[in-house]
Amino acid sequence: MRYRLLALVLLSVTLGGCSEGVLDPKGPIAAAERLILFNSLGIMLAIVIPTILATIAVAFWFRASNSRAAYLPDFEYSGRLELLVWSIPAMTVLLVGGVAWVGAHDLDPRKAISSSATPVTVQVVSLDWKWLFIYPEQGIASVNKLVVPVGTPINFELTSSSVMNSFFVPQLGSQIYTMSGMVTRLHLQADHLGTYPGLSTMFSGEGFSDMRFSVDAVTDTRFAQWVHEARETGPVLDRQSCADLAKPSKAVVPFTYRAVTGDLFSGIVNTASAMDNPSQRICSTSQRAEQ
Repeated sequence: MRYRLLALVLLSVTLGGCSEGVLDPKGPIAAAERLILFNSLGIMLAIVIPTILATIAVAFWFRASNSRAAYLPDFEYSGRLELLVWSIPAMTVLLVGGVAWVGAHDLDPRKAISSSATPVTVQVVSLDWKWLFIYPEQGIASVNKLVVPVGTPINFELTSSSVMNSFFVPQLGSQIYTMSGMVTRLHLQADHLGTYPGLSTMFSGEGFSDMRFSVDAVTDTRFAQWVHEARETGPVLDRQSCADLAKPSKAVVPFTYRAVTGDLFSGIVNTASAMDNPSQRICSTSQRAEQ
């Protein structure tokens, strides 16, 4: 009984860090990714465990005190051993590669999630050092706080206002990069009510450690209420306020914008694309010099 209790304590301590991570999925994408991890682990253990047991068995059998162990100093080659040594790793590579191949296509970030619910579109902009979430259909925006209806697919369009970054919500799955002048796409869904941590997984400067956000998965009624509340308070997100927001800042407290002027997300993408053009950069420099 004492050993069983000790085993339970050790197990609980070992698995205590599995909450709020990839091993505690709250959506279909994260659950499928966890299944790939477990399948890959099981396939690799099929070779690791026999190898460990065989090593122990060989060391025990060929110990110095075992007179029954055959001593074969002239042994050079065995076709059966060669077949065994190479076939098992080859099958392991094929199986793990097959799991990765199938999973890579099934979990393509651009692939929409099949659902009867109408998807919600969220435009994501990584800033220094915070996250801007624009809801184009609702006409609002938020900083460092993402609210989504539970059981509803979320169609993300992501870009960066400056350096390359990485968007990741471990319990929902699929880390993806944000790049200046480009738009990446991601589809996620939360199947359970709750608040899930999101973060940047790419070092992007001094305020990187505070570049975190929360994802609140709420009911449809609560989501509609949050949208209504956001429309009643906060400033308007226009080009000037967006330029002010883009200035480097750390540990920004979440807040919302009651309205978003124009197609601001496309403006951010197009502006970054133009600045990547050398001729545009020269023109910008010349204009500043003339001024």
